Amino acid sequence: MDTSLILLLLAALAVVQLVLAVWLLARRQPAPDHSELLSVLSAMGAANERTERELRHEIGESSRGARQETAQAFATFQQALVQQGAEATRTQNAQLDAFSLQLASLQKTLADTLNTQLQGLSESNARRLSEVRATMEAQLAQLQQSNTAKLDEMRKTVDEKLQSTLEARLGESFKQVADRLEQVHKGLGEMQTLAVGVGSLQRVLTNVKTRGVFGEVQLEALLEQVLTPEQYAKQIETKPRSGQRVDFAIRFPGRGDDGAPVWLPIDAKFPRDDYERLIDAHERADAPGAELAAKALEARIRVEARSIAENYLAAPHTTDFAILFLPVESLYAEVLRRPGLMDAIQRQHRVTLAGPTTLLAMLNSLHMGFRTLALEQQASEVWKVLGAVKTEFERYGEWVSRIKEQVAKASDTLDKADTRAKQMRLALRKVEALPEAQSQVLLPPTADSEGGDTP
Repeated sequence: MDTSLILLLLAALAVVQLVLAVWLLARRQPAPDHSELLSVLSAMGAANERTERELRHEIGESSRGARQETAQAFATFQQALVQQGAEATRTQNAQLDAFSLQLASLQKTLADTLNTQLQGLSESNARRLSEVRATMEAQLAQLQQSNTAKLDEMRKTVDEKLQSTLEARLGESFKQVADRLEQVHKGLGEMQTLAVGVGSLQRVLTNVKTRGVFGEVQLEALLEQVLTPEQYAKQIETKPRSGQRVDFAIRFPGRGDDGAPVWLPIDAKFPRDDYERLIDAHERADAPGAELAAKALEARIRVEARSIAENYLAAPHTTDFAILFLPVESLYAEVLRRPGLMDAIQRQHRVTLAGPTTLLAMLNSLHMGFRTLALEQQASEVWKVLGAVKTEFERYGEWVSRIKEQVAKASDTLDKADTRAKQMRLALRKVEALPEAQSQVLLPPTADSEGGDTP
């Protein structure tokens, strides 16, 4: 019997007993017999006990049957579960074997694909590396050739400019010297012509001021004829704080840090009275008078030379010597006839005598010196330009060295990548490669690889 049915019967029996008890209590009898009731209740209790024992017996029997059925069902379920587990194990083993076969095949395919791609990548890298090296070597060779050509062209241009400039300046200077010499010869002829008019000139030069102006005018004419206005000055104080101004002074470039010029004083003197007495004595054939006039002229020249040295010479502001200009060639010739006069003046007072022709030759020499100095300055500027070009070329060489280092670093990196690819190829040598189609499906190429593979 089922346990629920037994419990239901027990509940129904209890209800019946409760109803009977209620019914007995509800009956109204005048003299109830409690003994009968007690016997009935005792009988009912005994019946209930019997029923209870029977029910307990039935419940125990049913429980043992249910336990046996449950144990049997559990054993059956366990056996079915074991059978299903064994079946599932066999199925899983079969699936694992199949999956292992597929995985091995896939691994082989993947290894072959990777090996193929790595081999292609290695070949592509080697090809690109060789192309990069060839390109860089060609560019470096072209760059070196271009630099060599440019340097040769620059050197040739500088040499041509220097040669042409030097030839032009020297040719121009020699031409000017020839012109000046021709003018000197013409001047000598003109001086001989002017000697005829000395008498009329003597009447003009009647006072000291007129004689001084004549010498200054002739000296200024000679300076203007040879030098530029920037190369000389007029009425300038060559000795600082002396208050004495020389007629003319030639400007030389200074050697000091302040850039102050160095002056060459030139003072014009014309001792007309002594010169006229000497000429008169010669015309009268008066030898003692000519000698006395010549000594007076010599003394006058010495005084003028000492005055020039004291008033106008002050080294290093001036040169070590000055020039005393005699504006008449005949006067200069008479002074030169005095034995030892010119040497004594140069030695004692550092003054050089000069007539018109001699001063013109001196000025031409100074002009040539100025032009030579200008050429030296231009040559120094050219050398500075060449020095700057050399500096830039050295800097350019440093840039080329840096580019060469960068190219060497890139080459080392590519060599390392090539070595790494070879190592990976050796590691994947035992793995079989997949066909190209399967490798493309498993490992689709990227845009970079597609673009890199194209030449």
